[in-house]
Amino acid sequence: MSASPPASAFPFAPASSEPLHLAVALDGAGRHPAAWREPGARPGEIFTARYWADAVAEAEAGLLDFVSFEDSLSLQSSSADGPDGRTDRVRGRLDAVLTAARVAPLTRHIGLVPAVTATHTEPFHISKAIATLDHVSRGRAGLWIQVSGLLHETRHFGRRPVPLPEAESYAEAADHVEVIRRLWDSWEDDAEIRDVATGRFVDRDKLHYIDFEGRHFTVRGPSITPRPPQGQPVVGASGDGESSYALVARSTDVGYVAAHDGDGTRAAVEAIRRAREATGLAAQPLHLFGDLTVFLDEDAPAAVARLERLDALAGASYGDGGVVFAGSPGQLAELLLERRETGLSGFLLRPGVIAHDLPAITRGLVPELQRRGVFRRAYEAATLRGLLGLERPAGRYAAHSAA
Repeated sequence: MSASPPASAFPFAPASSEPLHLAVALDGAGRHPAAWREPGARPGEIFTARYWADAVAEAEAGLLDFVSFEDSLSLQSSSADGPDGRTDRVRGRLDAVLTAARVAPLTRHIGLVPAVTATHTEPFHISKAIATLDHVSRGRAGLWIQVSGLLHETRHFGRRPVPLPEAESYAEAADHVEVIRRLWDSWEDDAEIRDVATGRFVDRDKLHYIDFEGRHFTVRGPSITPRPPQGQPVVGASGDGESSYALVARSTDVGYVAAHDGDGTRAAVEAIRRAREATGLAAQPLHLFGDLTVFLDEDAPAAVARLERLDALAGASYGDGGVVFAGSPGQLAELLLERRETGLSGFLLRPGVIAHDLPAITRGLVPELQRRGVFRRAYEAATLRGLLGLERPAGRYAAHSAA
């Protein structure tokens, strides 16, 4: 199922009548380091499939566009220099792609977007993993591409003595995505014949070498996995500086920007717009989502008090360089609509405590946005691209062979 790109995808000034897109980022017990100590947090189940299935089911009940699954190549740490040795915070994660694949058959509508670090992974492997997720979910897969410049993560792999410079890491990630996208297209949509009578399962002429040669990768292809149901699963990346803006502009369908304030958000949107124009892709739709952590209660004093209590448990005030909101669902709705005027088409919300703040989003914020007429009351598409108003693209090699 496909849909025409909405006006809010790009250019960057969405009309107030356009529907708002909403997603949540899932990570452990929640974004706050003391979240696992909250009532209902289920710390004994964080490494079980049921825990993640329940969280995604709650998000789907709230009609959210997608959930993301955080991942990394090292243990979580409060230090940029390496593992901090702390034992009072959640440490360890399940693999994001595998978690999404496990949850996929238990859901029907919501998009599933695992994070993958491009810096130390091979695009061929990631391509077939996300293509598989798209097949398992019947068209609801996405990919959140990330980079790493951490020395202790570099040492896990031994292929480089030191991390790449930041600009080079993002350039490598752009090549990584380009290889992935070409591999997704390397099978034409009708390459599988599956004709028992003639004994032909596949039309080999409809599998294509991608013959990618770049500074970071040389990949011949084709993929071993048939073309994903969406053609191209949705690719996203965070934008928080010039190098990352270039990656978002060149390689993604969704960019995530910290919505600190109106002026800062508008500046980030403008920078990505200019970078998009420089690549010649200005006419192609691009969603920009504001990224913020939320603590929601019936009123602002209760939310602030809960955050202060969590901070006391953690022994420090919460802050991870992102935007933190503590207040009521109505107040958050006001903020989201205000920030949308800077050119955002949606928001990625990070529940401070999943057990508390995810239901507050789905049962408090979503009804508030629905009352204001800016959020869906039912899922209107069967794929993640459809939910985001993105057309299903034709395969590049199929178009070439037809010509």
